[in-house]
Amino acid sequence: MIRALLAALLLTSPAFAADMSVYVRNQRSDGVALELFSRDSQKVWPGGDKVFLIRPKAKKSVPISCEPGEHICWGAWVDGNDSVTAGVGPDNDQPCDTCCFICTEHSTETVDLAE
Repeated sequence: MIRALLAALLLTSPAFAADMSVYVRNQRSDGVALELFSRDSQKVWPGGDKVFLIRPKAKKSVPISCEPGEHICWGAWVDGNDSVTAGVGPDNDQPCDTCCFICTEHSTETVDLAE
């Protein structure tokens, strides 16, 4: 009985979160707000009705914890004017072929926000 329990514990791999970074380079002359959206769940980073704010011409690295293999897309907009958007936008509803990535442990994804 104990052997069966130990074998079951060894064969079941618990889900674990991966820690990765998103490096944002804001090349715009405006400050931008940015959010990350999971395509596989309802998770949003940073979450809690907050956004990552990146000053004009600034670079910022933001750590996230995600599920390995999870598909994540970014949405950005001019701080104070969400009609000027990039990526999937502030509501995660814009089409985008180049603004998604896969969560990978100990990796960094780069987001370039051009004028």
